[in-house]
Amino acid sequence: MANPKSRTPNISPLPSTQEVIAVAIKQEDGPKQTPNVIAGGRGRVAEQILEVAFSQGIKVREDADLVQMLSVVDVDSEIPLEAFATVAEILTYVYEANNVMKPEHNADNQAPSAPSADEMVASWSANKGKLDD
Repeated sequence: MANPKSRTPNISPLPSTQEVIAVAIKQEDGPKQTPNVIAGGRGRVAEQILEVAFSQGIKVREDADLVQMLSVVDVDSEIPLEAFATVAEILTYVYEANNVMKPEHNADNQAPSAPSADEMVASWSANKGKLDD
């Protein structure tokens, strides 16, 4: 009886060629404005986006599901509603890490804290509804 493996071609697995995907987002005019996709690409373009981010000290997050969702969004377009929660969490972290909130003071003379992810999502959702009208 012939060995069943002898009928199978001798094929080595290909080396991993997982394609790099990168998407850059930017939030204009503070945390109430919905972020826009400002760059996106695959392969070498994605590597260049990451190189620019690293060289400029821009925070980078690895999130395969989010990048897949955002990679289909046109440049200069708002992020989709489905991405609001994840992006809001990221931006809250970035605001806190960079302490970029304006040094306005309240009645107790304390600087305001970064908006929470929930506050950003609520604000973006409200603005999205106004834009769709």
